[in-house]
Amino acid sequence: MKVRLPAAVLLAMLVLSGPARSGVAIAHHGTNISYDRAKAWTAKAVVTEFKYVNPHAQLYFDVTDEKGGVVHWSTELLPNPAELIRNGWTRKRSVDALKPGMKIVVTVAPSRAGGVNGLLLKVTTEAGEELLSGGPGAGGPATPAPPAR
Repeated sequence: MKVRLPAAVLLAMLVLSGPARSGVAIAHHGTNISYDRAKAWTAKAVVTEFKYVNPHAQLYFDVTDEKGGVVHWSTELLPNPAELIRNGWTRKRSVDALKPGMKIVVTVAPSRAGGVNGLLLKVTTEAGEELLSGGPGAGGPATPAPPAR
């Protein structure tokens, strides 16, 4: 004997089980909530390393603070490597364009937890050529230097 559930019961089960099913996807990663885009800053920097890794590429760079001290920053890009490739930003291009010692201008949304890490929103050459954009909502107010640490 087949048991048939009324459509309303099936719909209720589907709606009520939604949050349980989506919890895994929501828990995956907190990139958009881990960084404070309202406190984004822009500064001149020098590349120390670029890592083309999953789940997000990482750019490391040094910024000179207002006291003349060098601050080493660690940032991640919002696009994952697959999205970067779709936009023409291959591993080879990253190695060629972001060599250690290269002078760049970065826009960074700092970590809400503090420290010297953040979400990389934009990278340009000193001449203003955009190399990378961190994805939707990139950018932020320009300031002369990052907050002192």
